[in-house]
Amino acid sequence: MKTKNILVVGGAGYIGSHTVKMLAASGYQPIVVDSLVSGYKEAVAKYPFYQIDMHDTQKIGEVLQKHEIEAVVHFAAFIEVGESQIDPQKYYENNVMGTLSLLKAMRQNQVDKIVFSSTAATYGEPVYTPIDEKHPTLPINTYGKTKLVVEGILADYARSYGLNYIALRYFNASGADFAADIGESHKPETHLVPIILQSVLGLRSFKVFGDDYKTKDGTCVRDYIHVLDLASAHIKALEKFAGNKQVAESINLGNQKGYSILEVIKMVEKVTGKKVVYELAARRPGDPAVLIASSEKAKKFLGWSPQYDLQDIMASAWKWHQRKPYGFNST
Repeated sequence: MKTKNILVVGGAGYIGSHTVKMLAASGYQPIVVDSLVSGYKEAVAKYPFYQIDMHDTQKIGEVLQKHEIEAVVHFAAFIEVGESQIDPQKYYENNVMGTLSLLKAMRQNQVDKIVFSSTAATYGEPVYTPIDEKHPTLPINTYGKTKLVVEGILADYARSYGLNYIALRYFNASGADFAADIGESHKPETHLVPIILQSVLGLRSFKVFGDDYKTKDGTCVRDYIHVLDLASAHIKALEKFAGNKQVAESINLGNQKGYSILEVIKMVEKVTGKKVVYELAARRPGDPAVLIASSEKAKKFLGWSPQYDLQDIMASAWKWHQRKPYGFNST
């Protein structure tokens, strides 16, 4: 049986690189495209790689043709919520217009299957939890708005051009590959788990933003999902494209369990055996008190369930950060 060639756009990033590794282990041939604006070639050194911006329809098309691509997995996006509020043009140009360029290349080369990296930020302030896919989508930041716009574009392309798509709305992606050869790495680092672990290693200070939320201990509650569970969901999504029936779905990916910041701190202390020193700071605008996913649709439609818990997340992330404290960055 012929190996399926999968184009992974943004494949040198955090979730992308873990998905690339799992695709290869699952019998697929991942072909990686990344601009390296925020990705790391080191993370995907073993795989065919092209440094291309997704806006370059012609070059993307050449890769689609050369490798006879079966489907696309699309991770390429700017993801910093705060920056998206300061510079919305940057986010609309990259996340929306870049995706339109990618879709144009796909249409020109008769590739009609795409798994899209979306986000829980499409929901905005929760009206109820756990959040299911029927929850209102009212994003409160530009980042979430750009992802929701792309989901709308995918739905329109499905209706008019027969596109098959699955948009996966992640909750809090965390953890690292257990071999510790790849893991979370951003510059600057703004994600909770790396920041706490870097503080434990004495590399930075750590702040808890707000202890007066209406939660069990006053700190924000979030749904943390292991990056390997996210990677496996992308493979399940690709499998759903087999057959003749059109697929056009948006699906949550979460653990369906919420942990407060203080509970995360306690888990870090348990895993590392070290005390977490932190400073209390004022709430950040736009931080909801509780974000917890319902993943029932993922279970029913994809046959997917998360395999890893918060301790697994912290243990794998700690192993990675001990090996590479700043990730793929030198500092």
